[in-house]
Amino acid sequence: MKGWMGKIRAVFLLGLTALVLSACGKENLTALDPKGYGAQKSFDLIILSTVVMLFVLAAVMVVYTIVLIKYRKKKGQEDYIPKQVEGNKTLETIWTIIPIILLLIIAVPTVTATFDLADTSGSDDHINIQVTGNQYWWHFNYEGQEIQTSQDMYIPVGEKVYLNMKSADVTHSFWLPTVTGKMDVNPDNENTMYIEAYEEGVYWGKCAEFCGPAHSLMDFKVIAVSQDEFDQWVEGMQNVDPDAEPDSAVAQDGKALFQENNCMACHAIGSSPVQVGPNLTDFGNRSKLAGTEEMNKENLVQWIMDPESMKPGNKMTGNYPEVSKDEAGKIAEYLLQLKPSEITPESAKD
Repeated sequence: MKGWMGKIRAVFLLGLTALVLSACGKENLTALDPKGYGAQKSFDLIILSTVVMLFVLAAVMVVYTIVLIKYRKKKGQEDYIPKQVEGNKTLETIWTIIPIILLLIIAVPTVTATFDLADTSGSDDHINIQVTGNQYWWHFNYEGQEIQTSQDMYIPVGEKVYLNMKSADVTHSFWLPTVTGKMDVNPDNENTMYIEAYEEGVYWGKCAEFCGPAHSLMDFKVIAVSQDEFDQWVEGMQNVDPDAEPDSAVAQDGKALFQENNCMACHAIGSSPVQVGPNLTDFGNRSKLAGTEEMNKENLVQWIMDPESMKPGNKMTGNYPEVSKDEAGKIAEYLLQLKPSEITPESAKD
């Protein structure tokens, strides 16, 4: 008896632990706290499906309990053989029709939501962003606005933003769970979806399609700000001067080293369409480095000297001359001062 009680207790504790851990996560990286139109649609479908499944579970358990009690073997009926029944047209009709009805209850809203979220008829009246998935980073080209940026996408809150997505290499998947659902990003065709954030804030995104050794590090951010702040950010990005000299002597040396090591062959500052590597126009305003690391000088120096240690399989490794720690520090100083706007992920959190 004690053995069985111990097993039951262990299963109960395991289930309780799983239930508690299922609530652990980040508020800006969850589909269960929708802050956008697409995410709200998905959440409503989750609730609808859950209700239907609970109804089915309850009905099955009720029938199971009734049958278990009513038709159990009773004392004195050890040799009793129940009446043999071969089919019941009424019951068969009922348990065929009910599943069809339940499937329709789920299918109709799902199909409706799918067509709604795929509707691109209003794209000409809204912001369009060309999204390119790369191993292992994201590039954003604001169509018609001469703005190129990577990793951080800024959008105005309460407005539809259309994303035209394509991959530069393998198949990726754009997933912004708090704002919208997933969309495959393929090398051979362009997929389009729109996002609309209800609240200002920083929302984390993931690549949801295995794309190589650093797949789990292919993160990005969508920063939703007010319309006035978005206009301010656009103005700052459009007025960037790639040739501007930094204020400090160390950053000036860093810029010279950046050019001498031919970093501009892969990276661009300003509206240049170069996409071999991430656009660095607003690099100093980012809160994350290599997708997941904290943005600070120490991590940036490590990234410049040994990017493979932070993001395995990245295309930057081995494609530029080796630099000393002192040189990497100067380049880091230059990159960290690339701040074209006062609108940042940190200011969006306030």
